[in-house]
Order: sequence, then C-alpha cells, then structure tokens
Amino acid sequence: MIRLDIFSDPVCPWCFIGKANLERAIMDHPVHPFAIQWHPFQLNPDLPPEGMPKRAYLEAKFGGPAKVDAIHDRLREVARAAGVDMDPDIPQRMPNTLNAHRLIHWAGIEACQPDVVDRLMRAYWAEGRDIGDLDTLADIAGEAGMDRAATLRLLHSDADADDIAARDADARAKGVTAVPTFLVAQQYVVSGAQPPDLWTKVIAELTPPAEGLVN
Repeated sequence: MIRLDIFSDPVCPWCFIGKANLERAIMDHPVHPFAIQWHPFQLNPDLPPEGMPKRAYLEAKFGGPAKVDAIHDRLREVARAAGVDMDPDIPQRMPNTLNAHRLIHWAGIEACQPDVVDRLMRAYWAEGRDIGDLDTLADIAGEAGMDRAATLRLLHSDADADDIAARDADARAKGVTAVPTFLVAQQYVVSGAQPPDLWTKVIAELTPPAEGLVN
C-alpha cells in the first residue's frame, strides 16, 4: 500500500469536492494502492471557540455580499460538475474546527477515520449542522460507531489539542498553504480539488500490472 496523506478542513468546500473526486476514481478502480490518512489544517484558526455567523464572516473576509455571492455561484457550478450536492448557503455557522480535527484524529485511532471525515463534511455542507458544537461532534462520533459518551468527555477536555495545533503548524512549515493538499507516497504533492481523471492516472501509474499480464 502507498500512503496518501490528505491535509484538509471539514469547512473547506474545495476539500468536500476534492474528496468526492478522489472517491469517484477509487470507486472505478477498487484495486487501488492507497492507504489514506487525514491530517489537520485549520482554515480559520483564529475564530473564537463558539465560531460565528458564516455569512458575516465571509463578507468581512472577501469584501462584501456581492463577492460572496460570486464565490458561492462558482462553488455551485464546480460542485454540480463534480456530481456533488452542495449549496454553500446551507451552513449558517463558521465554526472553529479544532475540535472537529481532534475527532478525526481519534477516529484514526479507532479505524473509522474515512467514515467520520465523510460524516463531518456532509453534516456541515449538506445538513447545515454546527460542527463546532461539542454535542454535535459527539453525535457524529456515535453515528460512526464510536463511543459517544467517551468522545464527549474527551471533547470537554484539552486532550490532543496541543498535538493537533502542532501538526497544523508543522504542515504549514513544510509548505502546505491551502487545502486540500494531497501527499502521495510522502514525496509527491497534489494540490486542490483535482478531477477524477487525474486520480485515475495516478492510480494506474502506482498499481502494478496483474500477475497474469506480466511477461
């Protein structure tokens, strides 16, 4: 197996689209070489723990309602082309995602990381749930088969918060400046929400030929 390290943030729309594109390629090529690991990168690390209204945050960041509307229209267009059901206006909160990244980390320990990442992104982008809320995160953990009560106790503590912050800082120090960023075999960097065709080519290059086809 070949490591595919993915640096992402659940509130990043391009991460949601990029994940869908990768999954489409993997579905078409179930004998793929990837062992996927998800890594933290906070787009908005300075947000207060309780987050803030998403629309107000984006308008302040990008320069007003018209700019945000244009960005959302572009996202809808790209998502539609990728076959992703996403309306950028559904989420009402812009959460601080430190705790969501802690949950992803624990899910990795419990071997359910892909399910938790998927549920987090769908909870935010499709259902408009506040994934900065601790009870919501515990619910998502429970939906993925984790112990909800134990997860909630951990979320109310500072467990692994420093580790997540350090991993985020290390990613930035090593050159990750935006997400999604994919690191293939700990050597090759693929940035952005690349189309399924690119991943199909990568899988083909990394997958050895079937034994019966080798001369």
